[in-house]
Amino acid sequence: MKTAQIERWQNNFGREYTDRNSLSPENLDSLYRKNYGVTRREINQRFLADIPKNSRILEVGCNEGNQLCMLQEMGFHHLYGIEIQDYALSKARKRIDTAELVKATAFEIPYPDGFFDLVFTSGVLIHIAPVDLPAAISEIYRCAKRWIWGFEYYAPQMTEVVYRGHESLLWKADYARLYLQMFSGLRLLREERLRYLENENVDTAFLLERKSPAQAEDTRS
Repeated sequence: MKTAQIERWQNNFGREYTDRNSLSPENLDSLYRKNYGVTRREINQRFLADIPKNSRILEVGCNEGNQLCMLQEMGFHHLYGIEIQDYALSKARKRIDTAELVKATAFEIPYPDGFFDLVFTSGVLIHIAPVDLPAAISEIYRCAKRWIWGFEYYAPQMTEVVYRGHESLLWKADYARLYLQMFSGLRLLREERLRYLENENVDTAFLLERKSPAQAEDTRS
């Protein structure tokens, strides 16, 4: 599946993004502290405290591996990533030689159903056009055996934002609710709305879990 957004991110526009956002775990923490008053590591610890360190984890849209590097530092060692941009993927492979990193899109994740204990995105769903979003969310759900974790821009309703002078490249939404509306087999374990310190923008972090058969039955009764 090829979209206008994928074409844009695979050219120089995407390469420039990668160069702007090349961050060590320490720099990533500093950026989050500046934006929200809390580090990314602290957010990860709150959401992943009950996730075993040997869990098989996939990042959809890993770019050059900023988030995977931090997870590796935190002790997670079965890490995978997919990325559409060759330049970013090449850089990621040099940074994280213990992770399995492949070129693929959110619409065609090249792994079997339920292959991963946890699948996550960080600032990726926001760049998928609303008309294409159900296909990406369905693929993430298909591959996630238990947990889906997200960190995305938040708005109560789907809202397009002009991104670096371009239209049709960024949307804010209530992404956790979109998952829950599409799949009754999911439940929300945790969600935090993170307001920026220097403006009124808000991001959302959320952790979803597949319901057990008993929980799903309770929902239907």
